[in-house]
Amino acid sequence: MSNTMYNKMWHQTQEALTSLLDKESQKMMEPHQNQVFIFQMLATFYIKYVQIFRNLENVYDQIVHPQKRILIRKILDGVMGRILELKNEMVELELTEFHYFDDLLQDLKLAPQQLDIPIPKYFLKEKLEVIKEREKILAQILANTGFDATDKKYPVRAIPLEEAIKVIQVAERARQGRLRAMFMKQIFLQEYRARQAKILGEKIADAGAAALRIQKVWRGFQQSKKAEREREEEMIFLGMNPPPLFNEVGATIIEAEKVTHMRDKVQMKHEEDYRGALVTIKDDLKLTEGPDIKENLQEQIRRWFIECRNLTGTFPDYPREEEGGSAIIFSNKTPQQVIEDMIANQEEKETNKKKKKEKKPKTAKKEKEKNETKEKNKEEDEGWKMSPSIFLHTMEEGSNVYKDVWKNKDESWNFYQDYDPEMIKEEKRKELESEIRVQVDELMRQELKNLKLAVNREKELPVKTGRKKGGKKKNKRKKGKKGKMGKKDKDLTADRTIESLYKELVEEGLLIQALKVNLSDYIGEYSYLGTTLRQVSIEPMPSLLDVRQLVTLYGVLPLGSAAVHKKAPLVKSLLLAGPSGVGKKMLVHAICTETGANLFNLSATNIAGKYPGNSGLQMMLHVVFKVARQLQPSVVWIGDAEKTFYKKVPNSERELGTWEEAPSAGEVATLKEKATCVQT
Repeated sequence: MSNTMYNKMWHQTQEALTSLLDKESQKMMEPHQNQVFIFQMLATFYIKYVQIFRNLENVYDQIVHPQKRILIRKILDGVMGRILELKNEMVELELTEFHYFDDLLQDLKLAPQQLDIPIPKYFLKEKLEVIKEREKILAQILANTGFDATDKKYPVRAIPLEEAIKVIQVAERARQGRLRAMFMKQIFLQEYRARQAKILGEKIADAGAAALRIQKVWRGFQQSKKAEREREEEMIFLGMNPPPLFNEVGATIIEAEKVTHMRDKVQMKHEEDYRGALVTIKDDLKLTEGPDIKENLQEQIRRWFIECRNLTGTFPDYPREEEGGSAIIFSNKTPQQVIEDMIANQEEKETNKKKKKEKKPKTAKKEKEKNETKEKNKEEDEGWKMSPSIFLHTMEEGSNVYKDVWKNKDESWNFYQDYDPEMIKEEKRKELESEIRVQVDELMRQELKNLKLAVNREKELPVKTGRKKGGKKKNKRKKGKKGKMGKKDKDLTADRTIESLYKELVEEGLLIQALKVNLSDYIGEYSYLGTTLRQVSIEPMPSLLDVRQLVTLYGVLPLGSAAVHKKAPLVKSLLLAGPSGVGKKMLVHAICTETGANLFNLSATNIAGKYPGNSGLQMMLHVVFKVARQLQPSVVWIGDAEKTFYKKVPNSERELGTWEEAPSAGEVATLKEKATCVQT
């Protein structure tokens, strides 16, 4: 598919997003009472945002224009965050994490597979070099210490003595049974040969009988082969077995891989050219347009001085650097508008002073209490309202930029989809103007002082900054902050580097190599009767696809995107519960594979005897947290998490000694606060 096709897809997706944002802004203002209607509204928004997310992810992966990719990435992160916000709204509304959209999918004419949330490919593309270096270091440490990553796929579980004896007894009895069966078979064959010899009288049969016997065996062999072949064809026809060339890579797949590889190279080249152009174009603008910008700013500020003095009789006060300097005054305004604003502000200040004198403090307090009671009554009467969103503003900004810049832009000259130099010039002019404005402000402040002394002949009075009164308060606040800072945990490994701590965790087996498993390998089917069962007050059993969706939403997306991790409703820990063999460990490894995260194994069986005592546990947690923060993203895995909540430890585990060094419930709580924790 060419770039024009993906540009069309982007335009269509943007149109769908703008219409969805308009609908959502209308619905957010309306209060609702019916819970079923509220859920259907949230679910429709959720489904539509998922469709937009799927299209935008595909567009961002395929488009090579660097400036378009920056805008699409911003909108893509906003859509991801909004999906998580809507999921959080549905969870708080229905008090369950599993939701079913059977009826809505029929109304929207969508297949259940279109609800599958994709994992953006840029999660790994942007960190590919870092991940490869980390894997090399990990493999080198394991090779130096004598450990093999393939040998540590599944840890060996220690068992008590009684269970070990039972296992040995079962194996020994099975061995003896096999030997007895072979012995009985030999006896049976001997007896059979003896009977045949008596029947034939130990005479050689004639040639005809021998030929018949050979034909019988050959025809039986041919028929069995034919039946086996027909059975295989039938299984392939029914879809129970793969076709014979299923595992072989076709020519079309090889060609598609070449195209994707070339596209990645073009994306990287255009990105490098764009970054270089940002520097060169700014330097050129400094030489060509820098002096003109400086002169225009100085003339504009001087005109403001003179007109303010003509209207008010005095020169104005120049804004400070902390307030923004002259940029506050001349932000998209003409000098006349600036003067009108100043006059209006002076009138407002005078009126506010008069009102403050007239009002009494008692009446103000009563009015506040009345307003609070009125607001509470209003909230109770209005009913449910959608909570304010953080990501709607970013999506609206992105859609506005798309409308202003890219919607009707003529790109017939840019066939190779390289960067647009005119857009870079517009951006860098603003940056250059802000930099020059700082220099001009310093000059014009001095010029304003000279004007005041020369024209007005007024002595400058010292400005009351309130430092003497407010200085003590600031010092008190600083003292309070220092006191709070003192309560934080001390750095127990301040004299050690991150590399040494990383090596120690690998050697101790706490930082392990994640298996190369994709989340798409966790195959499951959609729950088709979820809504109908809930209508009959029966809670359906979540399917494997539902579990995979939740792991993608709560585990993969926040770890992969920094913007989503900061602003979205964050889930710091996941509890994967279920019988053995359902894929809990596979999901943990899949999260690390899809996001390139480090995997820390703090299971009770893994940390037994490695950091003994309370001081050892504190040191272990400190080292894990320090490395996890420095080498983000990170996942902490606690297998058999129920062992931390034992009231009475079983004798079998007491003999192993795993319960002594297992982290307590309080330490598990600290793990949830400080790292993304997965418990199985």
